[in-house]
Amino acid sequence: MGVSDKLAEMKAEKSAANLKAGQDFLATNKLREGVTETESGLQYEVLTLGDGPKPHASNTVTCHYHGTMIDGTVFDSSVQRGQPASFPLSAVIKGWTEGLQYMPQGSKFRFFIPPHLGYGDRQVSAVIGPNSTLIFDVELISFR
Repeated sequence: MGVSDKLAEMKAEKSAANLKAGQDFLATNKLREGVTETESGLQYEVLTLGDGPKPHASNTVTCHYHGTMIDGTVFDSSVQRGQPASFPLSAVIKGWTEGLQYMPQGSKFRFFIPPHLGYGDRQVSAVIGPNSTLIFDVELISFR
């Protein structure tokens, strides 16, 4: 077995383990009070409900967010940087594009994003491996 074969095998094992862990987590999580699961498999929890309008996929949003793995490991956080982030909803992962459209401006939601609505089977960083389930606390500050 060559090095590339061994690396492919290791990625496949990690991918399968991440997928199973995420599926188990989401199966239990959706039973918690206050968690809604959409047709796509996105789960969300309303932490604070704003009273503003809701964005569309064509909008650019400004948010504060805090992203973790299901084990609590932080992989990205505008909150920790102290600076909100702005981006077109059409240019982010599918879970964000869908989830933010449920949020009235001024809301804070927690998204539980399965791999097919996140980064799929790609190794995105040292923390976000293939088939990772992601958790984001997102505060919708504004959109245009």
